[in-house]
Amino acid sequence: MLQKKSQPQGIKHFNVLISLLRDRQNFLEEISLGVRLNRKISSLLVSSSICFAIYGVIIGASNSWMQALSSGIKLPAFYLLTLIICFPTLFFFNVLFGSRSSFQQHFVILLTAVSVISVLLFSFAPISLFFLITTPNSYQFFKILNVLIFGVTGFFGVRFLYEGMQLLSQQDEIGKKTRTAILRFWLVLYALVGMQLGWFLRPFFGSPDDKFELFRQVQGNFYLDIVGALSEILGFR
Repeated sequence: MLQKKSQPQGIKHFNVLISLLRDRQNFLEEISLGVRLNRKISSLLVSSSICFAIYGVIIGASNSWMQALSSGIKLPAFYLLTLIICFPTLFFFNVLFGSRSSFQQHFVILLTAVSVISVLLFSFAPISLFFLITTPNSYQFFKILNVLIFGVTGFFGVRFLYEGMQLLSQQDEIGKKTRTAILRFWLVLYALVGMQLGWFLRPFFGSPDDKFELFRQVQGNFYLDIVGALSEILGFR
């Protein structure tokens, strides 16, 4: 009787991500039941990091190969650090108000949302690369385009997280309304931490005329930078 050949480890990691995309309801139900949580954590960490790294290389290539390499490392780190910084707040408040879900279950739910963002960014990678190649002298347009892509993918990731946390809360009716309110507040906190951390870790992009910088001096803010880019595109400066 022939035995099936074992799949390479990398393929196994991506199969977990594909199973999340194909049947997210079943995937979330497995999390609520505590099925293979360690495998899910390791596989989602690996596959999402690779997707983020590929997209990071593309947006960093607007400056130089050094910026591309730097962004390919910093983008996965950015999403993971944001998750690590915000995770304890959500977990301990949920536990305080009646959640019996484990530390691992909470973490996997958050990691699934990050993984959804990563694979959506990966799906946009050819589009971003196309505009990088065909509009080499329109850096501000390229930056705004990718900020919009980050916004769209982040919206769907947050939506997935909300649905996942709601499913996880179904098994603990006591305090469910309070936990839902906490989750909504936490999502705002997560967005604020993410934007500030992204500003702190910049540059992810890089103007072709600028020298390579691993990190920039912390000054200004994300919103003023986007307003400045839009003003340049519209010809106000």
